[in-house]
Amino acid sequence: MKIVICPDSFKESMDSFEACDAIKKGIQKVDPTIECIVLPMADGGEGTSEVLINATGCHIQTVKVHNPFKEIIETNYGINQEGLCVMESASSCGIHLIPKERRNPTIGLSIGLGEMMLDALEKGAKEFIIGLGGTGTNDGGFGLLYALGTKFYDENNNILPCELSSILKIKTIDFSETKKKLEGITITVASDVDNVFTGNSGATYVFGPQKGANTEQLAYLESCLVHFNDCLEVDLNTIPKTGAAGGLGGAFYLLGANLSSGIDMVLKVVNFEEKIKDADYIFTGEGSIDSQTIHGKTISGILKKASLYHIPVIAFAGRITSDASNLYEIGLTAMFSITNEAKSLSQALLDGKESLEQTVSNVCRLINR
Repeated sequence: MKIVICPDSFKESMDSFEACDAIKKGIQKVDPTIECIVLPMADGGEGTSEVLINATGCHIQTVKVHNPFKEIIETNYGINQEGLCVMESASSCGIHLIPKERRNPTIGLSIGLGEMMLDALEKGAKEFIIGLGGTGTNDGGFGLLYALGTKFYDENNNILPCELSSILKIKTIDFSETKKKLEGITITVASDVDNVFTGNSGATYVFGPQKGANTEQLAYLESCLVHFNDCLEVDLNTIPKTGAAGGLGGAFYLLGANLSSGIDMVLKVVNFEEKIKDADYIFTGEGSIDSQTIHGKTISGILKKASLYHIPVIAFAGRITSDASNLYEIGLTAMFSITNEAKSLSQALLDGKESLEQTVSNVCRLINR
């Protein structure tokens, strides 16, 4: 028997590499002769760069940049000899970098991501693959653009400072220096959402609350992005994925980036289709499987490929909601929660690896009879 193991991360419990290890142990506990093909997955959010670095032979680079509060931090990205650079927005402006008591997207900026790109350009980067998602910022990419040399002017033609409050004062924008730096550079950004820049389905109102914004702050952030959009020659609300990562998708669109599906890009880079052709089963999973999983998340992307070869797909998760049954309509064989007893969320996260391993073993005893 051959099983392809390809989970995403189980947020706050284990990354995709750790999840792969737990699943493999669970399988081999039942039958060590089963062939396991391990392919850690990601869909554009946190952990994407680690997966792609592993698949593309990139070398880790460490760089000092500013976090959302303009404090110096160290972060990493990958670059290979051909000039392919892999990074993710969450490594410099991720919500996991901001303690809950400090989460305030009316202050945070994406400047650190721009600084990472500048460092990579100095090291010979010719092509960027950047995972969006998991950010704690909602600045429409203002900080990113500022770091890359974009100039923002007020009504008196004065250059505005790099502060989120500057967005409402923008009258004109000069992208010339930024575009000069990026001339001949290819940028592909990976996102697991299709939200547009503003509005009820935009960056602020969909994702702002989970970044710590209250009702008043949401209204302020939305007004900032609406004004930003009004200052542009293109309406970002007509472009899917521009609302990803607090509007970073929109900023990258302005720089000529290709806005792609995160999971589709990862599947292509790791040569997923070729590796599953003769598999008997695919085991995947993520922290939560719900009604949104079908919309561009890891499991939905895997199901599309698996259906081409009629391979059964079994998914595992810490949490499975009743409306996740829509996944059965696109080919999912079965899904199982790894939560094996009543416990607090914090304890469930700590027990994640052990719980996943045990649940996989239970399933393997059924399919290996």
